[in-house]
Amino acid sequence: MSKKFAYYPGCSSEASAVHLDKSTRAVFKTLDLELQDIEDWNCCGASVGHLAGGNTANSALSARTMALAQAQDAGDIATPCAACYLNTHEVNEHIREDAEFKGEMNEALGAAGQSYDGELLVRHTCEILVNEAGYDAIKEKVTKPLEGLKVAGYVGCQTVRPFASTERGGKYAEYDDPDFLDRFSELCGAEAIDFKHRTACCGGSVAVMSPDRTLHLMKDILQEAQEKGADVISTPCPLCLQNVEMYQAQINAKFGTDFNIPVVFHTQLMAVAMGLSDEEAGLKNHMIPADVVKEKAK
Repeated sequence: MSKKFAYYPGCSSEASAVHLDKSTRAVFKTLDLELQDIEDWNCCGASVGHLAGGNTANSALSARTMALAQAQDAGDIATPCAACYLNTHEVNEHIREDAEFKGEMNEALGAAGQSYDGELLVRHTCEILVNEAGYDAIKEKVTKPLEGLKVAGYVGCQTVRPFASTERGGKYAEYDDPDFLDRFSELCGAEAIDFKHRTACCGGSVAVMSPDRTLHLMKDILQEAQEKGADVISTPCPLCLQNVEMYQAQINAKFGTDFNIPVVFHTQLMAVAMGLSDEEAGLKNHMIPADVVKEKAK
């Protein structure tokens, strides 16, 4: 019997990270992990919700999604988005640990006839791949290994900080030196380069509003990937992919570089290596074509 999860795709799944959503659904299905969408889920507030509405209002957004998930009785919440995971997991743990905060959240939820008791576990899909599917099962599903593909595993600063090494975070990675992304690449038959910038910040949402303040951060990430001969950069984070891919032309113009490096999601590599279609892998959704991934599949 497949294990079932209440799936929280997040806002980016409908636009900038539609290829993460597509490939996550395809890979989870291949690994016999069932994702049941949370009906009427809402934005987690990302990094700007605190500024616009304050902590209580922003936290209530996550509490509402968890209340909806609990009402569906679909199991633990699974999300592939770093921001959705950080906000929702944090609010969930706060509800569990602080009775006063739990009361505030349920007062807000009560206005819509909802409540939430904190009994679910909010899990990142990378943690589920490691702890529920397991490395061996991922390897068994690979039918077209990505031989000769050199991958820079760029985890980013949010996916593993601060919960990946905690008990309720699944203890699937050390936040200062995570290795799961490299292992994913290697299981797919690719070569994972030694990438020092694996947890460096890309500028996050600041890059969206004021890219000139963050281009140097992205340049350093791209520079190491280029110098070490990476064919692609792989990341689990929607905002990391958006920034590092989208701003390469501006970085080139400002710093005189010549970057043109495809940036893909880890689940896209898995989908291709598992023999899934281009549509399922979301390979048609890139600003910088990732044809090299498909070309390496044997």
